[in-house]
Amino acid sequence: MPSWETLKAECLACRKCPLCETRHNVVFGDGNPDSGVLFIGEGPGEQEDLQGIPFVGRAGKLLDDMLSIIGLDRTGYYIANIVKCRPPGNRDPLNTEQEACIGYLREQVRLMKPKIIVCLGRIAAMKLIKDNFKITKEHGQWFEKSGIQMTALYHPAALLRDPNKKPETFVDLKSLQAKIKELCG
Repeated sequence: MPSWETLKAECLACRKCPLCETRHNVVFGDGNPDSGVLFIGEGPGEQEDLQGIPFVGRAGKLLDDMLSIIGLDRTGYYIANIVKCRPPGNRDPLNTEQEACIGYLREQVRLMKPKIIVCLGRIAAMKLIKDNFKITKEHGQWFEKSGIQMTALYHPAALLRDPNKKPETFVDLKSLQAKIKELCG
């Protein structure tokens, strides 16, 4: 069982799929791994690839703003992705890429022991909650898997494309805030 540092070093050197050929940086994760709250997106975008930090582009700025509404910043959660390298053109990560990378995320979860996992968007929810997850119908609902409370929010990039989804996302954020108070103190 690797330590956090060993896992990160292994991930940074990964060559398990073709995404390693086009990446600038592996995007391992960011924030407080001891917080009990883990946000998971699908994969890095352009700014994330350039900086090696998840959710730092326009969608990341929106996510930061959304989470500040419920009193969270990166000291209060950890954020990672299903795949750690940027898919070309920000396309959805292929199943083969997800499978090549999912072991790193599983180890992050094992080491962190989060009480809450928040999937950001459909891809993460389908990979982690259930393969037929419908983000438009099931966002904000709570699921329990392996003793971890899990939910999904619309991906911040989707909210940038369709701001009409922001009011329902605010309701989901308030539910998340209550769950954090209940489980994480």
